[in-house]
Amino acid sequence: MGLLEIFIIAVGLSMDAFAVSITLGLSVKKPRIREYLIPGIFFGFFQALMPLIGHFAGSLFADKIKNFDHWIAFVLLGFIGGNMIKESFCKDDDAKGENAFKFLKMLVLAVATSIDALAVGITFAFFEVSIYFSILIISITTFTISVAGVKIGNIFGIKFKSKAEFIGGLVLVLLGIKILIEHLFF
Repeated sequence: MGLLEIFIIAVGLSMDAFAVSITLGLSVKKPRIREYLIPGIFFGFFQALMPLIGHFAGSLFADKIKNFDHWIAFVLLGFIGGNMIKESFCKDDDAKGENAFKFLKMLVLAVATSIDALAVGITFAFFEVSIYFSILIISITTFTISVAGVKIGNIFGIKFKSKAEFIGGLVLVLLGIKILIEHLFF
C-alpha cells in the first residue's frame, strides 16, 4: 500500500470526525482557537491509536489467515463504509448543545468515530503496511479535516454533514473492492 492509498484511507476514516466537527461548529456562535483544536486533537489522537491497536492485534494472527486476508479487508471496509453511507441518510438533530466540547463528550465522540479505524489497522497488519507512518498520516489528516469541519459547520451549517459521511463511506467501500480485485485478479 502506497502513500496515496494511505492518504485516501485517512480521508475516508476522517469523514466521521469531519461530520461530528461540523456539528460541533454549529454549537458555537464564534469558535475560539480552543473550539477548533479540541476536536482536532481528540479525533486525530484516536484515529491514530485505533489502527495501532488493530495492527498489533492483526499481527498476532496475520500468518494464519494470509490466504483469505483480502476477503477480510473487503468485508471490514465494506461493512464500515456501508454503515457510514447508511448513517448519512439518518437525521441527527443533536447539533446544538451548551457543553459540546466537554472532555467526556469529546472522549465518547472520538472513540465512536474511530472504531472503524481499528478494523483498518487490522487490515494494515495483513498487508505489512508501515504502521507508524500510516498513523501519522491518518492523525494529521484527521486533525486538519476536523479543524476545517468546525469552521465549515460554523459557517455553512448541517447541510454538509451527511454528504461527508456518504463520501467517506463510499471511499472505504471502493477501497475494499480495490483490495479484493487486486488480490483475486492481479
